[in-house]
Amino acid sequence: MRKKIVAGNWKMNTTLQEGVALAKEVNEALKDATPKCDVVIAVPFTHLASINAVIDQNKLGLGAENCADHKSGAYTGEVSAPMVASTGATYVILGHSERRQYYGETSEILKEKVALALENNLTPIFCIGEVLEERENGTYHDVVKKQIEEALFNLSAEDFGKIILAYEPVWAIGTGKTATDEQAEDMHAYIRSVIADRYGKEVAENTSILYGGSCKPSNAAQLFAKPDVDGGLIGGASLDAASFMGIVNAF
Repeated sequence: MRKKIVAGNWKMNTTLQEGVALAKEVNEALKDATPKCDVVIAVPFTHLASINAVIDQNKLGLGAENCADHKSGAYTGEVSAPMVASTGATYVILGHSERRQYYGETSEILKEKVALALENNLTPIFCIGEVLEERENGTYHDVVKKQIEEALFNLSAEDFGKIILAYEPVWAIGTGKTATDEQAEDMHAYIRSVIADRYGKEVAENTSILYGGSCKPSNAAQLFAKPDVDGGLIGGASLDAASFMGIVNAF
């Protein structure tokens, strides 16, 4: 039975003090709750160790928003997978459209990052998705298939089974536009078929595929009701504990 997951991606928001306060608030909200999904927050590198000290990771998973494609060395300003793991984090977001768009991350770079994350027992939340032009010209299935094939299909079935996928239509991130639940289901079902062709039906059925792109308490239940949508990668709404818990409770 594949996991249902709601993961918050804080992006470049909150000071250390604000971040610790927000994490405590989410942790407190989960203390007596029994959500029907796993709950994760991915936070800035500067916050990881401090937040790890104040949350119960049995209730609230902790992740980084990225890691380097090298283990160590003369890479000023980079943060490696072993460094992330040493803070107590157990997840890492990789391949987010903002990393691809603003920092030129290619499938080759992401392949290295995925390998290093897995080597350090970090669960990758691997992002894929098309831009508006690709949605409008009808190439969106091909685009997403290529992103998965190029960065992940070198993995063994066992290692692929450790990956969480997050489909984020780039045209719906921070724009207030959301893919309809039918559009999300169509893409998630397609992604599952691509995985099945490579690794077989069992691996495909066990892969959690999250939806990312202006998901909020008002539309989460409708999206999560779709059979191939296993949860959400939440941006803006994860910066407010009540909104974030509203999405968690949509399950």
